[in-house]
Amino acid sequence: MSGGAEAAPDGGLRCPWGLSTEDYLTYHDTEWGRPVHGDDALFERLCLEAFQSGLSWLTILRRREGFRSAFAGFKIPAVAEFTDADKERLLADAGIIRNRAKIEATLANAKVLAGWGADELDGLIWSYAPDPAGRPVPRTLGDVPAITPESTALAKDLKKRGVRFVGPTTAYALMQACGLVDDHLADCVARGGGA
Repeated sequence: MSGGAEAAPDGGLRCPWGLSTEDYLTYHDTEWGRPVHGDDALFERLCLEAFQSGLSWLTILRRREGFRSAFAGFKIPAVAEFTDADKERLLADAGIIRNRAKIEATLANAKVLAGWGADELDGLIWSYAPDPAGRPVPRTLGDVPAITPESTALAKDLKKRGVRFVGPTTAYALMQACGLVDDHLADCVARGGGA
């Protein structure tokens, strides 16, 4: 079955993308597709998905601790206080992706989100979670969409509220990573939070 779940070293079936490195396998089994709540946790995922745009997710995973250190643990109020000096520090930090547009978007987004109420980001993002009963379970990687009507609407809503660097594809990757949808393949041991 091309593109279907494949056996991992432990013999359990996994989504094929999770088998190429130990980093991916750990992320696949313990994090991807599991519900994430809390404004700071979702801000981190939103930022990392934006930094991933055009790059391999593995590049981001392997620099995640560097990102956390550079961006004050992705605490929204702390990042919202970053100055131009902090921006220059970030642009020189080899532990992260030094993309000016992505760094500026992260800082601008923190300033926007700092003005929101507690759990407002969480509530907004999770309001776009589709009804799982209405979604077909993917059997192969070809069954997994890159965008959905919900991700398109989420991206549009975030942009309308001043959040930058989030399009429908980035929004859908966020939805997958944070458990708004379960795109583990039907035969994957991690489907439904297993593994």
